[in-house]
Amino acid sequence: MSLKGRLIGVGILAGVAALTFGIAKYGRPVTENAGSYGDVSSQENTFFSGRKETLYLWYTDEALTSYLGSAAVAYNETHDVRVVPVLESGLEYLENVNSASLTEDGGADLYVLSHDLLGKAYLAGLASQVRPPEGVSMEEKYMETGLDAAAYKDKIVGYPFYFETSALLYNKTYLKDMAADRLEVERLLAEEDTQGEGTEGGDTAAQGEGTGDGDDSETNGEGAEGEDAGFTEGEIAEKLQELLPSTIEEMETFADNYDAPEQVEGVFKWDVTDIFYNYFFVGDSIQMGGEAGWDISQIDVYNKNAIESMRVYQDLNQFFSIDTGEIDYSSILNEFIEGKMVFTIATTDAVSRLEQAREEGLFPYEYDVTLAPDVDENKKARSLSMTNCVVVNGYSKNKEKANDFAYFLTSEFNDILYARSGKVSASKGVAYDYEALSRFAQEYERSISMPKMIETSGFWLRLESVFSQVWNGADANEMLRQLSEQVMSQVTGAAYEEEYLEEEPEQEETGNYPEEEYSEEGYDTQDSEEQHD
Repeated sequence: MSLKGRLIGVGILAGVAALTFGIAKYGRPVTENAGSYGDVSSQENTFFSGRKETLYLWYTDEALTSYLGSAAVAYNETHDVRVVPVLESGLEYLENVNSASLTEDGGADLYVLSHDLLGKAYLAGLASQVRPPEGVSMEEKYMETGLDAAAYKDKIVGYPFYFETSALLYNKTYLKDMAADRLEVERLLAEEDTQGEGTEGGDTAAQGEGTGDGDDSETNGEGAEGEDAGFTEGEIAEKLQELLPSTIEEMETFADNYDAPEQVEGVFKWDVTDIFYNYFFVGDSIQMGGEAGWDISQIDVYNKNAIESMRVYQDLNQFFSIDTGEIDYSSILNEFIEGKMVFTIATTDAVSRLEQAREEGLFPYEYDVTLAPDVDENKKARSLSMTNCVVVNGYSKNKEKANDFAYFLTSEFNDILYARSGKVSASKGVAYDYEALSRFAQEYERSISMPKMIETSGFWLRLESVFSQVWNGADANEMLRQLSEQVMSQVTGAAYEEEYLEEEPEQEETGNYPEEEYSEEGYDTQDSEEQHD
């Protein structure tokens, strides 16, 4: 079934001739201009009245409109309350929530907010501590990363709703072809070893057996599967996992050894201009406010692991030759769809784009998602993540009922969230529409949330600039030292100076050999030393 086919129409009440944009279409009053930006007074102007109390849910992403409408319908049918979703402008959104809260109408009873603004909202009284139903464990309902993102000062002040993060997207067809080729080579070598034990002509016999005219080892995405290639899907899948790079070094080795199809222009390419796709390099080395992102005592930007990770990142400029002046995320994803590359770093929106391209006949491949590659065996990757939360307004007159709906929306009505909005739920136990989404969820669970400290505002723009400069040749040690000094000066309110970190010199091959090797080759030690001089 197509992605569009998954969208189920919202029921319409008989006798209602027209319904307003942005509002759920069934079981509650329909507001005039409910979608007009900042128009709070219009919330009370309804086409018909009812006895139920009304909750106003504000949001800024139009993609949520269908989903929120359906959720409001479902909730209104079983609860003595009407929920009215209101589409608001994203400009000065939190300020508008605050301004409306001080009016007689009260504005939003609850609203959708990105987690990095929760600290600001909580300090302004606009975010209440969540109150899950009695006996409900938040840890059992929501992924840990989401709970960390929704926490401020050790209080959970929002219900985790949906997330965004980045992971490694790859052309599965290419990997399966490569896996089948490797299995064929291994089989031939095994046959050579077996037959070679009994006859000197074993090599020729082994090559002739099972290979026909010698072209069967060249497989395509379909021929590599099952009986056609002589291997089971399980065998190919197992070999594919062995070939899949789990570190940057393995990615480089893959690129060196990959016999690419003609249409492939590059092995690994990603948007190196955007911090969201770069951050996994330093995600486990840099600390910004701890796991929950609010503790200013847990800040560590300048350290040896971060420097080394940035140097690995810098070296990839020469290895993969990515021109920052000619790329962006969308164009790279288009190249992936065209089969021009094997790997890229992508966000969850890639799944819907790939599925749509497949429906339109523009993407004749299989794809899959796996965790972002570690820097090396000792430095793990951690992608950056954003979590949007449903927040109960501390100024609402209906906080209890708003809290109940927020819980329902984020934990009990999320099976159609992706189909209706393209958003991936931060709740546990969700049946994802596509297997690739579960891989993104795995990356999300190990990701690090963008911090919510007011004291470090602007950090991400500065870090993005550091990545850009290091990519283009700047010294990673000096760039990170300057960044750390800027951050700490901002936090402490005074000039801050980092002590320069001396790095271990790189090990270089000296060209010296044991004496016996010189003598065996007939080299003269004295002549060699004179040449070095």
